[in-house]
Amino acid sequence: MSQLEIRDLHARVEGQDILRGVSITLRPGEIHAMMGRNGSGKSTLAYVIAGHPHYEVTGGDILLDGESILEMEPNERCQAGIFLAFQYPVSVPGVSVANFLRTAVSNVRGFTKEAHLASQEGGVVGSHLMPMRKFRRELTAKMKEFQVEPSFARRYLNEGFSGGEKKRTEVLQMAMLEPRFGILDESDSGLDIDALKVVADGINKLATEDRGFLLITHYQRILNYIKPDYVSIFHDGRIVMTGGPEVALELEEKGYNWVEERFGPAELVA
Repeated sequence: MSQLEIRDLHARVEGQDILRGVSITLRPGEIHAMMGRNGSGKSTLAYVIAGHPHYEVTGGDILLDGESILEMEPNERCQAGIFLAFQYPVSVPGVSVANFLRTAVSNVRGFTKEAHLASQEGGVVGSHLMPMRKFRRELTAKMKEFQVEPSFARRYLNEGFSGGEKKRTEVLQMAMLEPRFGILDESDSGLDIDALKVVADGINKLATEDRGFLLITHYQRILNYIKPDYVSIFHDGRIVMTGGPEVALELEEKGYNWVEERFGPAELVA
């Protein structure tokens, strides 16, 4: 069975230990919410799974279908079916949303690799990009389905976008790339109620039986719209409690001070 397994993972950045033995398994068709206060290491976990070079893995492993991905580059992990939605999506002036998505989709679906192989073998080299007509047809359909204005396709990626527009565009990226596992790093951050509902609706549409999610958040509010199968509490670089949706409700009621009282004070990290 397909799964993404994080096994006793330790990681550091700039000499500071951040992840201190994280173990969690993501399976298709399941949503696993992870809650924790700022500085507990949740975002670090997301970046390490995606292969961010700034972080050093010092122990443990990340396995996709039983095979380690630690030696894979970030683009290779994306091709293998891992998607990271950033807490703060960056702006890319001069690159339109449509051009960005066409390039990304072409890489994930193998158009870029096929063109490269043809070039090496001295054959006829076609375009390394997905055919424009097919891409436009698919993009138009996805933008309509996920409530993204058609004009976004011509805008530079995230430049001048509101928080809600950035997160909605990331949901569109995920819909186009069709990953096997989505790692969502605080997708509710900076959203008003209306934008939160739109983003949550998009995630629910993508939560199919063949796709799993790790939903990282501080708050219960997004879980009012996205129903998790499991909820874990992240504290001091590790998972200290896992249960059903009732865990989020208990945390909402008692607050993060209750976590520290039960599991000890945390060494907060960036």
